[in-house]
Amino acid sequence: MKLSVYGKGGIGKSTTSCNISVALAKRGKKVLQIGCDPKHDSTFTLTGFLIPTIIDTLQEKDFHYEDIWPEDVIYKGYAGVDCVEAGGPPAGAGCGGYVVGETVKLLKELNAFDEYDVILFDVLGDVVCGGFAAPLNYSDYCMIVTDNGFDALFAANRIAASVREKARTHPLRLAGLIGNRTSKRDLIDKYIEHVPIPVLEILPLIEDIRVSRVKGKTIFEMAETDPMLESVSQYYLNIADQILAQPEGVIPRDAADRELFSLLSDFYLNPPEEAPQQPKDELDLMMV
Repeated sequence: MKLSVYGKGGIGKSTTSCNISVALAKRGKKVLQIGCDPKHDSTFTLTGFLIPTIIDTLQEKDFHYEDIWPEDVIYKGYAGVDCVEAGGPPAGAGCGGYVVGETVKLLKELNAFDEYDVILFDVLGDVVCGGFAAPLNYSDYCMIVTDNGFDALFAANRIAASVREKARTHPLRLAGLIGNRTSKRDLIDKYIEHVPIPVLEILPLIEDIRVSRVKGKTIFEMAETDPMLESVSQYYLNIADQILAQPEGVIPRDAADRELFSLLSDFYLNPPEEAPQQPKDELDLMMV
């Protein structure tokens, strides 16, 4: 099974991806996570350091693919999750999307795609070009990380449009949305009412998840010394279980940009009134 994780930049995509990869490994799957961002920090919380990238290794070998072995580019992370970073050109030079294609090409030549139960592509930010949409060509499912904010849902809608286009020629489905750092979900609900998409999980704002990124550890690893965090890991295990059940998924019907802008901005500026809170003694009477 091949998965692609997309979402607005800074939404917590890589932290979410790493924890999902570990959750899948905890369910007995052999997992490879491929970071598809020139910043090459996707797998940091799995390995605890910035691993060498495929593009760096290719340059060292003068792009002689036959001189590269799996151990040159694949690094072992927490819970046995294998890690690859595509890397990219220096900032402002070259095409990062091209590097994603070269990464897939090399891994295929190394027969890496045949060695794993699950391959997870963690792809930078919004889909900004065909190169960064390339992982969708190889994926069974796409998952979109968002929050309850306008910008993240606007990006999610653009990603949904890419999934729809790729699904015309590939057996690709959108598995659903993952709400991250989300105490409320009213804007998410408004969006999926307009553009029907499953919601896999909603994670509240949890400080330990942010701290885990800084420490270079997944929530699962932190839970080894802090059992209170086991409840947080259940969010990711729930996502893993849904994916392993091979859901039907959807071919999304994205909204036009101006239509979505109007829908979300109007809801944001004019939220529905909340129902008044009933007095506690009245609630107690209703429960008798």
